[in-house]
Amino acid sequence: MTEVVIDAPEPGTSTLAQKLLAEAIGTAILVFVGCGTAVATGGDVAPTGLAFGITILMLAYSFGRVSGGHFNPAVSVGAALAGRIAWKDTGLYAAVQVVGALVGGLLLALVALSIHAGGVHWKFGDPLGNNGYGDDYGAHLHIGVGGALLLEVILTGIFVLVILAVTDLRNPTIAPLAPLAIGLSLAAIHFVGINLDGTSVNPARSLGVAFFSGSDAIKDVWLFIVAPLIGAALVGAAYPVLFGRDGDPVPGSGLKLGGGGAAADQAFAQQWGQQATAQQPIIQDGWQWDPATQQWIPAPQQPPAPPAPQASQAPLGGEVQGGPSQDGGEHTQVLPPQ
Repeated sequence: MTEVVIDAPEPGTSTLAQKLLAEAIGTAILVFVGCGTAVATGGDVAPTGLAFGITILMLAYSFGRVSGGHFNPAVSVGAALAGRIAWKDTGLYAAVQVVGALVGGLLLALVALSIHAGGVHWKFGDPLGNNGYGDDYGAHLHIGVGGALLLEVILTGIFVLVILAVTDLRNPTIAPLAPLAIGLSLAAIHFVGINLDGTSVNPARSLGVAFFSGSDAIKDVWLFIVAPLIGAALVGAAYPVLFGRDGDPVPGSGLKLGGGGAAADQAFAQQWGQQATAQQPIIQDGWQWDPATQQWIPAPQQPPAPPAPQASQAPLGGEVQGGPSQDGGEHTQVLPPQ
């Protein structure tokens, strides 16, 4: 009888399908709750900003152990450039994040169909928490295309910087509070941008509602795809250069756009409460991080390699002669071929 062996993930780890499902569900919830709050409050800054921040906080605690809790293609790109996720996983993450965002936007649009003010009902093509710029966007303040582009690059860069910093393995004391810091940073970012361009910092979030918000939203959405990716890429590439790495980069990440294969799958254990089952010691510049004492200690020195055994045979065509050595022992001398 032939035994069938089915490959299974190690206990405590998640399959790729589980990771992608978590990213899709989480992004759908983020769009529905965040943009739904903007619709329900008329874009009120405090409730909308807190809704996005609190939602990412609860999602990070819920799904961080499964997928790392990105819910944002820009975050995935920044993490890949920082060496924390393989590019092959980044592409899959981005795809399911966009799908999840579209599902969240559709669900919000279906709910909005029953909303009316003064007898006027919402209909497909009306604003639905979408991003925008220019004179036709915003009730009071207006921002041009250049300003909106720069704003989104800066805000996304701040967001990704916070994520990379608080999930750095060299900062283990605050690891349980990392989702809180990330959620608060997202709320603060929204306080800056809501009245200007609606605050994106997330291409999936912008795409998720643009297709239900009319032609102006679709026309403007390119900026909210390009700018967050630029901001995330700049910070993702700069963080390891400026502050060093917290470990070896995941195979197939960084500026090397290779796949990484099975090694990348085993190495993927990133972010927000998701710890590897057997972590390698963190060693940098001759120092090793000791998690027990929470301090750097001198790294153990590797023992010197044993000396190579002396040749007992001559090279091809050579001659071996024996004789006493100076210390009284037997000495073997290898003569070159004649």
